[in-house]
Amino acid sequence: MSPETQLPGSPERDLRRPAREEVVSLDIWVTSALAQKIGAVETAAAFFERRSAAAGKGLNSYLDLIPDNPPMPGDELPIV
Repeated sequence: MSPETQLPGSPERDLRRPAREEVVSLDIWVTSALAQKIGAVETAAAFFERRSAAAGKGLNSYLDLIPDNPPMPGDELPIV
C-alpha cells in the first residue's frame, strides 16, 4: 500500500492474498472493495427508502378504511 495508507501487519497480510489472486496492487484491490461496499450500502438505502414510501401509502389506504368511532367499553388503555 502507499506509505500514506499504512495498515497494521495482520490486516495488510490478509488483504494481500486476494489482491495477489486477482493480480492487482493492494491499493487497487482495497479501492475496488471500498467502491463495492459503498455501492451496496447506497443500493440498500435506496431500496429501503422506496419500500418505506410504498408501505406508507399502502398502510394509509388501510387506515382510511377504519371507521371513526369512539372506543367501546373495555377498549380503554389501563392507566399506569
